[in-house]
Amino acid sequence: MNGLFITFEGPDASGKTTQIRLLAERLVSSGIKPVITREPGGTPVGEKIREILLDKENKDITPVTEMLLYAASRAQHVARVIKPALEAGLIVISDRFYDSSEAYQGFGRGLGGMVRTVNEPAVDGIKPDVTFLLMAAPADVSDRRSAANLDRMDAENISFRERVAAGFETIAARDSERILMIDGTRSIESIASEIAEYVGRLLGRTL
Repeated sequence: MNGLFITFEGPDASGKTTQIRLLAERLVSSGIKPVITREPGGTPVGEKIREILLDKENKDITPVTEMLLYAASRAQHVARVIKPALEAGLIVISDRFYDSSEAYQGFGRGLGGMVRTVNEPAVDGIKPDVTFLLMAAPADVSDRRSAANLDRMDAENISFRERVAAGFETIAARDSERILMIDGTRSIESIASEIAEYVGRLLGRTL
């Protein structure tokens, strides 16, 4: 495949969406139109699964059900969006991918290695070329969203969010060649510049 697959990861409210938008703007200014997508979601089927997963009314979803729903959304996403775009030589930027499942369901829900096993067929051999992991302590981002805007995952308690954050750090240490961990409490501009410089090196141009 000649495309470039970039993923953004991190705890909720870590600033991923903002940084994805800023990177996309730089790419477009350089004459490159990236494919911007997200998980769960990214396809009509995936968006319906997203609604189920994030609906605060669905409090009875079990950890295993949650894991399988995320994997189902990912399988559709890879088959219908990510893999075709990469095969066409495009740059794909995804807000979350399988690292989130390992952090949230593997570490947060305590499902461990089962998450990686379940996701093997879902990702169909696709692996990000680079992952930008924006990290901030759960307490540092707790006031970034109002209670009214919290979805089912956002509304989890501080203990869960701390397990997720620790999980992300473990994943980053294990896969340090792919994952660039960034202090999410830094200024938006300095983070954006670091990301643009890194992607620019991969593309052989200045962004």
